[in-house]
Amino acid sequence: MSADNLVRELADKARVAARTLIAADYKTRTNALLAIADAIVANTAVIEAANSVDIDREKSAGMSGSLLDRLLLTPERILGIATGARKVAALPDPLNQVLRERTLENGLHLKQVTVPFGVVGMVYEARPNVTVDAAVILLASGNAALLRGSSSACESNATLVKIMQDALSKTTISADVIQLVPSEDRESVRALLHARGSVDLVIPRGSAGLIRMVVDESTVPTIETGAGVCHIYVDEYADLAKALPITLNSKTNRPSVCNAAETLLVHEKIANNFLPVVLLALDKAGVKLHCDNQTLSIANGLGIKATLATEENWHTEYGTLEMNVGIVPSLIAAADHIAKFGTNHTEAIVTELKENADRFIALSDCAAVMINASTRFTDGEEMGFGAEIGISNQKLHARGPMGLEEMTTTTWIVTGTGQIR
Repeated sequence: MSADNLVRELADKARVAARTLIAADYKTRTNALLAIADAIVANTAVIEAANSVDIDREKSAGMSGSLLDRLLLTPERILGIATGARKVAALPDPLNQVLRERTLENGLHLKQVTVPFGVVGMVYEARPNVTVDAAVILLASGNAALLRGSSSACESNATLVKIMQDALSKTTISADVIQLVPSEDRESVRALLHARGSVDLVIPRGSAGLIRMVVDESTVPTIETGAGVCHIYVDEYADLAKALPITLNSKTNRPSVCNAAETLLVHEKIANNFLPVVLLALDKAGVKLHCDNQTLSIANGLGIKATLATEENWHTEYGTLEMNVGIVPSLIAAADHIAKFGTNHTEAIVTELKENADRFIALSDCAAVMINASTRFTDGEEMGFGAEIGISNQKLHARGPMGLEEMTTTTWIVTGTGQIR
C-alpha cells in the first residue's frame, strides 16, 4: 500500500473512532486518560526495555548527547508522563464552552461554543514522551490522534501506543482514536502533510529544520511550533542575587529543550560586577562560552576558555551546554538584539524596576516573557496545563504552550423561531 493510501486509511479509521469521543461525556474521557496513566506506570519495565533498544541503536549511529537526552526514558520520566496524563484529566472540560452569546434584534439567539478539530496529526522528533502528551491532550479535547514520531524512537513509540490502545480497549472509547503512522519511510511524513480532507490539522514538534519543512510543504493547516533561541537580559536595576540562579537554571537545568536560554545579555553598568561571577559559575557548570569582545576579555582575565561569538552563534539554538554572552548599553539595545536574533519563543528580564519590566514586555514580540524568573517556565505542565502538545511561536489561533483549550476550534449555534432572511 502506498504511503498516501496508508495515511488516509489510518486517518479515516481515527475519524470514525473519534465519534466515541464526541459521544462521551467528559468523565468518560478523563477516566480513559486515567486508565492510560495507570497502564503506563504498570508497564514501566516494558517501556524501559523498548526505549533501551532505541538508545543503544542511536548511540551506535552517533546520535548527539542532546538528542539522546530527549530520547531517553527513565523510570522518573515515565512516571512524569503518567503524572502529566493525570493532571490533564483533572482539568476542566474544554468542549462546549460558550465563548460568546447574544440575541439579535430579529430574535435569533447566537452562541459560539468550543468543539474539536477532528483528526490531528503530530510530526515530532526523538522525544517519545510527546507520544503520550499529544495523545492524552487530543483525547481530552475530543480529537483523534495521528502520531508520526521519528524512526529513532520507533520501539518506544510503538510500545507506548500499544499500551495506550490496550488501556482504551477496556473503556467505551475506541482504541482506534490513537493511530501510529509508520516511521521507517520518510514518505509517510509527506503523505501526512498532503492528506488534506482526511487530516484536519498538523502540528510539528522538533528541530527548526523539521518545523520549517512541515510548514513549507504541508497542504493541511498547521500550527507552527518553533525553535527556541531564548535570551536573558540582566538589567542595570537587577538584583544580582536573583540573576545568577535564574541564568544558571535557564541554561543548565535541561539544555536540550526549547525553553533553555541560549544567550545572556548584561547591561554595561553592572557588567564588571556580575560577569565575573556568572562566567565562573557557567564555566564550573561545564558551559562552553561564546562572548563578545568585552566579555571575552573578562573571561580571559579569569582564566576561562571562551571563544569570540560569531553572527552564527547569536542565531544558534544549541540544545547543549553552550551559551552566548554579551554586554549591551541599554534595555533598548538588548531588545534590538533579541529582535534580530530571537525566535519569538521566550525572553527573560531580571530587573527590580517595574518601568523597565513593562518596557521589555512591550518590546518583546514572543510567546512568553519572564520577569525575574527562569526561561524554563515556558512549559505546559509548569503553567498548569498538565502537559503540552507543543509551544507555538506563531500569532494565529494559539501562541505559547498549547494545552486543551488550544486543541479546540469553534461552532456557531444559531437558534430561531422560524425567522427567514
